[in-house]
Amino acid sequence: SDVWLVPSGLAAVTVPLTALLTPGDEVLTTDALYGPTRRFLHRHLRPRGITTAFHPADAGTDAILSTLTGRTKVLLIESPGSLTFEMQDVPALVAACRERGVRTIMDNTWGAGLAFKPLFHGVDVSVQALTKYAGGHSDLLMGSIAVKDDTVGKPIFETLEDLGWRVTSDDAWLALRGLRTLPLRYAEQARSARVVADWLKARPEVADVIWPALPGSPVHALWSRDYTGAASLFGLVMKGGDTASAHALMSALSLFGLGYSWGGFESLITHETAQLAMRGAPPTLAGELLRLHVGLEDPADLIRDLEIGLTAWRAAL
Repeated sequence: SDVWLVPSGLAAVTVPLTALLTPGDEVLTTDALYGPTRRFLHRHLRPRGITTAFHPADAGTDAILSTLTGRTKVLLIESPGSLTFEMQDVPALVAACRERGVRTIMDNTWGAGLAFKPLFHGVDVSVQALTKYAGGHSDLLMGSIAVKDDTVGKPIFETLEDLGWRVTSDDAWLALRGLRTLPLRYAEQARSARVVADWLKARPEVADVIWPALPGSPVHALWSRDYTGAASLFGLVMKGGDTASAHALMSALSLFGLGYSWGGFESLITHETAQLAMRGAPPTLAGELLRLHVGLEDPADLIRDLEIGLTAWRAAL
């Protein structure tokens, strides 16, 4: 196996796409794709003759495979999907793609290289944002690219060499520091996330908690089969509301910070309804969509903080 480090999680995705695709090729991926990756596909690859097809975020294996064409050279897997956390049957997709000569790239940031191991399941290229759980301290930007097959690794290595992507020794040291506590942090934050998610699920202001690890989730069985743990990141669908009420909720919080770079020690919250508009088929939700990352704070303190936020939510309606 070979692993390369790059300066960001986004670079970890864009480098193998650049290396494995040529003009006339097509990428197939989920409509729930990470926003900056979608932007790269449209703004950088499309003018260079590489097109993208998007399958529905909740599509099953057969539906995804039926979208493959003779031009499809890469299936870009993001499981769970961004914001709405749909999951795919990765082993089944990988086996079918291999038969068709389609390469697979998986963004495994949610699994952190710990709860899910894409290369073990046959994925050609496993990438993740080490910025998140591996770094663990919200003070690092880095990504990783891992492969098992030299025929896939050689063009990736050459692309890295030609583009000049490198990381500093200090940044690599920070990532090693985070790896020492990764298993402990990942497990503890998942336990706290379950406490917070269960509490939110029972709240009258909440329509749904979207988290594969939560019993009752439509993808819980798939998560249970393939994963040994869960990231403490989940979606929160409110009952109704608008941008003003969502912002009132977030502004009232003191323990949850406002920020996108989850996976560190601190709890975070973002308002995500507007991002859904980038999709070809935005999901129909009961209300505003928030995304929560549960950190290492005491879950009882986080729940008290959220109670204050929900009071502000009700007052803003």
